[in-house]
Amino acid sequence: MSQCIAPKLPTTFDIEELNLRFGSADPRNILAWCAENFTTGLVQISAFNVNGMVTMHMLYKELLLPQPVPVLFLDTLHHFPETLELVRQATEIYNLNLKVYKVPDVDSREAFAERYGEALWDRDIDKFYQLTKIEPLERGLNELDTIAWITGRRRDQALTRKQMPIFEFDKKQRLKINPLANWSRKEVWSYVAEHKVIYNPLHDQGYSSIGDQPTTTPVNEGEHERAGRWRGMCKTECGIHI
Repeated sequence: MSQCIAPKLPTTFDIEELNLRFGSADPRNILAWCAENFTTGLVQISAFNVNGMVTMHMLYKELLLPQPVPVLFLDTLHHFPETLELVRQATEIYNLNLKVYKVPDVDSREAFAERYGEALWDRDIDKFYQLTKIEPLERGLNELDTIAWITGRRRDQALTRKQMPIFEFDKKQRLKINPLANWSRKEVWSYVAEHKVIYNPLHDQGYSSIGDQPTTTPVNEGEHERAGRWRGMCKTECGIHI
């Protein structure tokens, strides 16, 4: 496997200054700054949860950029059918520049189980995500010559994200942007209603945060937004944001 070497930032940005400047900025202003400063090398990563759909709508319908920002989707081969259908619909509606990455040389959930064993997520959750998310993400960011990448994370989603900045560097010194960091869940859904943004119907069935089908359950009333992810596994992140 070739080593992933990230392109260098075209300009040395002062992260502290950027976070002060955009500390209370609207996500659209943050995304507009990103598009202005990164005419190439800017990528959105999305699992097509509602936050990613809102960011996608801003990039593709509101900012009307001359060059569409690539949307990197990690096909873990274990998504809900509803998620894959949403990917199809969004690609058509937004004319997405969609880039799909997955485990090399494996094309189905059955083939994955044959190669790596049944229910790998139960036996070794870290290996499961190393195979399905961490390695494909790094390979994708590398192949797309990524300089800066956009996530859909919010501070109010989890205690692990409470202090998350809007701008940060990842381990490869690429700029990582969290434009929705300051928004609440209510603000996200208000935007969805106002702009008629399409979203995963599982959100209406109690799935407030949607990951892989075997490791995602509905959230009960009073539970935290991400309580349905990795229930009972003592896990709060899949690993791509650590």
